[in-house]
Amino acid sequence: MKFTELDLPSEVMRGIERVGFVDLTPVQEEAIPLALQGHDVAAQAQTGTGKTAAFLIALFTRLLKNTSTSSRGPRALVLAPTRELVVQICADAIALGVCCPFKVQAIFGGVDYEKQRRALQDGVDIIVATPGRLIDYAKQNVFTLQHVESLVIDEADRMFDMGFIRDLRYILRKLPPFEKRQTMLFSATLSQRVMELAYEFMNLAEKVRIEPGQVTAERVEQIVYHVSRREKFPLLLGLLQKEVEPVRVLVFANTKRECEHLSGRLQLNNFKVAVLSGDIPQNRRLRILDDFKAGKLNFLVATDVASRGLHIEGVTHVINYDLPQDADDYVHRIGRTARAGAGGKSISFADEDLAYFLPDIEEYIGQKIPSTVPRDEDLCHDYKRGVPHKKPHAPEKRSGGGKSLPPRRRRPGGKPSPKR
Repeated sequence: MKFTELDLPSEVMRGIERVGFVDLTPVQEEAIPLALQGHDVAAQAQTGTGKTAAFLIALFTRLLKNTSTSSRGPRALVLAPTRELVVQICADAIALGVCCPFKVQAIFGGVDYEKQRRALQDGVDIIVATPGRLIDYAKQNVFTLQHVESLVIDEADRMFDMGFIRDLRYILRKLPPFEKRQTMLFSATLSQRVMELAYEFMNLAEKVRIEPGQVTAERVEQIVYHVSRREKFPLLLGLLQKEVEPVRVLVFANTKRECEHLSGRLQLNNFKVAVLSGDIPQNRRLRILDDFKAGKLNFLVATDVASRGLHIEGVTHVINYDLPQDADDYVHRIGRTARAGAGGKSISFADEDLAYFLPDIEEYIGQKIPSTVPRDEDLCHDYKRGVPHKKPHAPEKRSGGGKSLPPRRRRPGGKPSPKR
């Protein structure tokens, strides 16, 4: 189905044409017509499936058709669990809504507090926000939510996982009753707790489900290497140097410590790389993402903070240096590539500690992932081992301030040798 077949305002169609959208994705084809008819929608949709465009197109259309309102508060609210996702949705809204007369404002923590406050006081049409900072302004009466006509809850399951459910319920109770607004909810899974939220705060929502076979992007070429821990970095280095000419590569590890270790070793081998993890200040995190998008960095080593909601054009490879322990995280990670109809490749390393999670991942995505073992020529053993070492302990000194002595050796039994 093509976008030209939908009954959309000319302003929305011009924005769609400018960003180059032609055919609807499966979730768009099911969700947009329901939303255009005025129904609330609860959709199961992974990142990279076009869900952001789906709810933005429906939201813009509703606001354009309802011209009788004269509210002084925001007319639409989009809630997302992470700052990165808020920034991305806001950028997509500006691009798609380039011909629409709407002022879009992102609200999230870690950046200029007063600047966002002034923007809200000056008046906005659409707010894209994380729950925490939004509640802060709402409690100060900086703006009112009483005139919201459209509400979007993106990645609802992640809201629960990150502990935002109390904040989310607080915001929902400040909105007009569900029969006076349209609500669209998107989640990786329509679990029981997500549906309970829908039953409580939505008006007989129409469900949209993507079949299990569709949870991973069709154009992602997936492969798993069964590899020992000590071979992982030589294999990573060999693949990066020999397999292709990568443009933008996301390397995922399970811990911040492993990310920093990987980044340091890649830098020593002349790769332009940065780390993206949860404790990096927001301004710096945004600069890293901008550099990655602009091509100043070709490699980004990240924890799962980067696996959801980031839409970066041209990511050619996703490498799971550590296989994720949660099958859902695997889907979100590889969803960073092969977006909007492009191709991409996912490479995963299953070592002796993490290979046990592979069967759950394959069951979740409904397919067997092709696997192999590395050949000797796949491994690059001449990488630099110059990872900084800790400073050596200070040598022992004589009590009288004489010359220093080397550390005392131990006997085979474990006891120190007598003092000399």
